[in-house]
Amino acid sequence: MHVKKYLLKGLHRLQKGPGYTYKELLVWYCDNTNTHGPKRIICEGPKKKAMWFLLTLLFAALVCWQWGIFIRTYLSWEVSVSLSVGFKTMDFPAVTICNASPFKYSKIKHLLKDLDELMEAVLERILAPELSHANATRNLNFSIWNHTPLVLIDERNPHHPMVLDLFGDNHNGLTSSSASEKICNAHGCKMAMRLCSLNGTQCTFRNFTSATQAVTEWYILQATNIFAQVPQQELVEMSYPGEQMILACLFGAEPCNYRNFTSIFYPHYGNCYIFNWGMTEKALPSANPGTEFGLKLILDIGQEDYVPFLASTAGVRLMLHEQRSYPFIRDEGIYAMSGTETSIGVLVDKLQRMGEPYSPCTVNGSEVPVQNFYSDYNTTYSIQACLRSCFQDHMIHNCNCGHYLYPLPRGEKYCNNRDFPDWAHCYSDLQMSVAQRETCIGMCKESCNDTQYKMTISMADWPSEASEDWIFHVLSQERDQSTNITLSRKGIVKLNIYFQEFNYRTIEESAANNIVWLLSNLGGQFGFWMGGSVLCLIEFGEIIIDFVWITIIKLVALAKSLRQRRAQASYAGPPPTVAELVEAHTNFGFQPDTAPRSPNTGPYPNEQALPIPGTPPPNYDSLHLQPLDVIESDSEGDAI
Repeated sequence: MHVKKYLLKGLHRLQKGPGYTYKELLVWYCDNTNTHGPKRIICEGPKKKAMWFLLTLLFAALVCWQWGIFIRTYLSWEVSVSLSVGFKTMDFPAVTICNASPFKYSKIKHLLKDLDELMEAVLERILAPELSHANATRNLNFSIWNHTPLVLIDERNPHHPMVLDLFGDNHNGLTSSSASEKICNAHGCKMAMRLCSLNGTQCTFRNFTSATQAVTEWYILQATNIFAQVPQQELVEMSYPGEQMILACLFGAEPCNYRNFTSIFYPHYGNCYIFNWGMTEKALPSANPGTEFGLKLILDIGQEDYVPFLASTAGVRLMLHEQRSYPFIRDEGIYAMSGTETSIGVLVDKLQRMGEPYSPCTVNGSEVPVQNFYSDYNTTYSIQACLRSCFQDHMIHNCNCGHYLYPLPRGEKYCNNRDFPDWAHCYSDLQMSVAQRETCIGMCKESCNDTQYKMTISMADWPSEASEDWIFHVLSQERDQSTNITLSRKGIVKLNIYFQEFNYRTIEESAANNIVWLLSNLGGQFGFWMGGSVLCLIEFGEIIIDFVWITIIKLVALAKSLRQRRAQASYAGPPPTVAELVEAHTNFGFQPDTAPRSPNTGPYPNEQALPIPGTPPPNYDSLHLQPLDVIESDSEGDAI
């Protein structure tokens, strides 16, 4: 095949000027390029050639270095943040309100009877240990205590700390109560919660700096164990109903009541009520800024029926959030104090983040590798929902049960001491695990579009001393048709929620380095150091293609040469001459002079069929007219 010939023709038609060797091609490029440095290399004398060669090489290296910096900066996907202020009529935010106490003590007292008696005995041991012997024989349900008891730790000798049980139960292998009384009155005594697993063989201690913190956390942990075994519908009935909690409601000039609120059960606060959630109806717009066009509420928190050891804070927990978003009120809410009128002025910040690769945010959470356990509420994605779903998933895999405070996937059970005796120890380890938190933070992503409500809060006593008599009379009459005052300052909260102004701020991310910025900087550096442009880069690319083409031609020629050498090496001796071939064709008795052969071998060792000699036809190609480029390519190809 005449591959080399066709490649030479193609190279000639492609170039129409450069030579067919590397040197000719390089000289042609330096002589014709628009870049300044290479021209001087071939035009000047020997000394200046060396100087310009070094300068060109140096500035080319500088250009490549600067290009690398700009490309790396572009690929870092940095963003710039812009702040813009707009003015328009806005939708009123969703408002979630909860009572600080999750349940009414009168309805849940029977579930907490044993726990409350045990809590009272613990407080007696802490406050008056010398007087607690009178009730030492009182019947207490120590089955709750044995799972996670409170202990006293004497750390006056850090090398040998003493662990003492508050009740001095000898079956736990701890010291008697007389020793605990002595230790508790001394310095260096602190309270801790003992968490054990594997039938008490592996224990850890969760220390506290105050007995108040210790008994509160211990009571909440035990109450969680009890509530986890009660169906949620029964817990809803034990919490505060909306018609009792929401005494008065006014949105702008329109009256409203508890029927305008959506009820959800939040494990921390029981029944919570959401106004303007936007799940079934369109979100309500706010006509104008100001107090008169916002939401006004009067709430009855029923503080007289609080669970004494479960709710140590009195008031209303509230939160402002977007429509169709789940309210994580424990983490993002604020308290409104009883006996006051709390006014909340709202400003709106809208956050718009860029997606991948600029920022790791998500639009709807579809690419987040965490199952959203809050999907049953049909709410939008939030990073809070992702983090809590991730923690619950780790609870199920590590502890074989789910925590009561988070939604539970189908087919799983909530943790309790009866079915999962080691759950408290497992939960404590998981809660304190830094690796678990980092894993969930790495898997969850922020939402690309978010709305934040900035609140300005002010409070005043309500009602005033001059008006409290008639206000409480009217509210008591409306609540339970009582002619006497059944409400007090300790159980009433008034809320005013409104837009301060209709100006909203939009915080938007944009690409700090776009493709226009990149091309401008790349061209600027190339033009400054080399005096070139995009056309110079195209010229350089053209020369690279020619170099590759010439390399292919040389490789084809090398392969052809190697093939010919292998064909010549296949003969044992030198090939026959033309005279010998003619004589052998005309004289059948002719035998050429060869080395001795065996009788079985033929006239030639390789038994090749010899060509029939003859007179070749004359070559009259010189008489035909051929195109100039073909003649040149053939001659130049032979030169190569």
